[in-house]
Amino acid sequence: MATGLSRRPSGHRRGFTLLETSMALVIIGVGVLAFVEAQNAFVKNNTWSSQAATATLLAGEVRELTRRLPRHDPVTGLFVETTAQGDVLRGWGAESGEVTPSDFDDIDDLDGLKFGGDGDFDGPIDAKGELVPSVDADGNPVEDEDGNPVAMAGWSQTVYVDKLDPFNYATVREHAFKESASGDFPGRSVDQYPLRVTVVVEFQGANDVQPVELARVTWIVP
Repeated sequence: MATGLSRRPSGHRRGFTLLETSMALVIIGVGVLAFVEAQNAFVKNNTWSSQAATATLLAGEVRELTRRLPRHDPVTGLFVETTAQGDVLRGWGAESGEVTPSDFDDIDDLDGLKFGGDGDFDGPIDAKGELVPSVDADGNPVEDEDGNPVAMAGWSQTVYVDKLDPFNYATVREHAFKESASGDFPGRSVDQYPLRVTVVVEFQGANDVQPVELARVTWIVP
């Protein structure tokens, strides 16, 4: 006969304590938050990559447009006129009658112009000076009720043209700068200088306070 008391195993299993449950919820919550943050970062990076590629393409369109243009107006040229008020530069910038992008016939016409956004002309534009339209989910151009293309919303191209020293491209000269003859140097007229063209492409989304620069492309026209 047993003299001691035997303890029978309990039929109840030990449950989670409040602390353990709270810790589990915290761990799960942190994991979900990390997943959401990672997903948001992926979407933002993917959006930025797509926008950067579009911006580079739009800058390239302007460069292609300038490839067929001379530096200065082929008819009136670029020259300095002496008046009673002093020397006046003629021919830099758009001439009278050039009211659409397709009218521009030389590179200096584009200086300071902005295509799209709150700029001087509708835009962005392509290498032919025509409006780049928005496209729908199927890749078809979007048109308004009159059948005209609807511009890509939020995008703009701004063009800057600088006149450079022919022996030092880092030196920017005034538009009217010229060099008189001296010794063996025959001089250099106002229209015989290389140009630097810079295109800045910006995008302003529906929730953006101001446009964001996404591409800046620069090249030299000797």
